[in-house]
Parts: sequence; C-alpha cells; structure tokens
Amino acid sequence: MIAFPACKINIGLQLTERRADGFHNLLSAFYPVGWSDALEIIPAPVFGFSTSGLPIPGRPGTLGDTPENNLCVRAYELLRADHDLPPVQMHLHKVVPIGAGLGGGSADAATTINLLDTAFKLNLAVDQREAYARKLGSDCAFFIQNKPQYCTEKGDVFEEIDLDLTGYYIQLVYPNLAISTAEAYAGVTPKQPTVPLRTLLEAPIEGWRGRVHNDFEDSLFPKYPVLADIKQQLYNTGAIYASMSGSGSTVYGIFSAPPERSDIFSRYTVWNDKL
Repeated sequence: MIAFPACKINIGLQLTERRADGFHNLLSAFYPVGWSDALEIIPAPVFGFSTSGLPIPGRPGTLGDTPENNLCVRAYELLRADHDLPPVQMHLHKVVPIGAGLGGGSADAATTINLLDTAFKLNLAVDQREAYARKLGSDCAFFIQNKPQYCTEKGDVFEEIDLDLTGYYIQLVYPNLAISTAEAYAGVTPKQPTVPLRTLLEAPIEGWRGRVHNDFEDSLFPKYPVLADIKQQLYNTGAIYASMSGSGSTVYGIFSAPPERSDIFSRYTVWNDKL
C-alpha cells in the first residue's frame, strides 16, 4: 500500500503557559495542505526500512539517521507491541522540508498508523489511532484525521472548527533554514491571550492580518530576519494573510488568486497550490 502524508500549516499560534511536564499549552488552528511525502508499506519476509529524497537527521541525543530513530519505524513498533503485525518493508520518500513548522515527520508517523490499521485489518477506532499517535509527538495525532481542527493543550487535543479556505490559493516559502523545536521554544515567553484565537478566527480572512498571530514570530523574526522579509514580500505580492507556520521556518501566504510568478523567492524552496 502507498499513501502520501501531507503536511499542515498553523493559522495563528498562541502559547499560553508552560506545563509541569516541560511542554507548553497552546491554542492554534491546524489546516492541512497538499505538500506531501510518499510512504509505501508492503508485507515482507523480514522487517526493512529505507528512505530517499531529502536526508532525515536523527533525533537529538541519537547517533543519527538510523532506522530505529525514524517516526515511521517507531509507529510500527508501537502497534506491533499490542497487535500481531507481520514483518513489512517500509519506504519513505521525503519531500516536505524538515524543521520547517509543517509537521512532515508527524504526518509520516500518523500515516504509518493508518496504513497498518487498514492493511492488517486492525479495525482501530479514530480515538485509538490518535492515542497511539500522541505517544510519538505532539503534532502526530492531528494527522490521523487530517482535517481542520482547533488544537489545544500540547496541540494534541482537538475541537471542531468552522474553518474552510476552499477556493483560496497558498504559497509556502521555506528559506532552506531548519529550526528545531527546542530552539524555537527556548525563546518564547508564554502568556494568556487578550483575545483567544478561536474568537479571532471568527472574522473573515481579510480581518486576520495584524490580529491572528504566531507567537513564535516574536523571538524568531529578530533572530532570523529573512523570515520577516519573506512575510512582508508575500504581502507585497498580494497575500490576504501571511504567517510563519508552527515553530518555523516556513512562511506562507494565502491569496484570493494564484500568486504571480516572480523570482523573489528563487533562492528558496517554494510550493504553491489551491486549497
């Protein structure tokens, strides 16, 4: 079986408090976009995992990009501990940039859970698959359903939200700069918002600029001025709304019409699509 794990953007991100477990509570709307990796899982005599495309660094504190470090492998092992899974061969073709605030690795992990559930008829309910995904990372559970959600706590508790950007166009600009989650969180000062994000998102998209804010921009824009420059360039080229996604470093713009072709982002990795 083959699937195409797609990434997400954050529309607004309010960091509200530091938790006792060292994580942060937040408010954010997660919205799926079509930029995707490719993941194939087939039965095999012995377990195997391979990758192609973008290189995948190892987790902090590990020896690098070894199979046991990959979220897809960890997802397989997590399910295998509770279910009679046979060996499989997994191949991940990596396209979505890493350290880009798009949740690409989390999408790969969640897609692994969904594929294994389907392939081997585990018949896991959505909440069961989300529970497995939460053990792998804060963003992972979102990608089990991969639909617009209002996210709270660590970003892994979901509320329905009436948020539909169908018909708009999006441009994602990745400045070939990876920002680790640890680096991003090191610079933030959580605070309770004056107006909760859900209230701000009730306004039409034309009213989001200057109000729907990603709190990571406060510390990362001064450190990496290129991010602020990209955001301004997106507005200059007609974006209705622009923001950094997640903990960076991708900056996106939402447009009412296809963005005009230009060479202003020619040094970067750019992805365009209709939402």
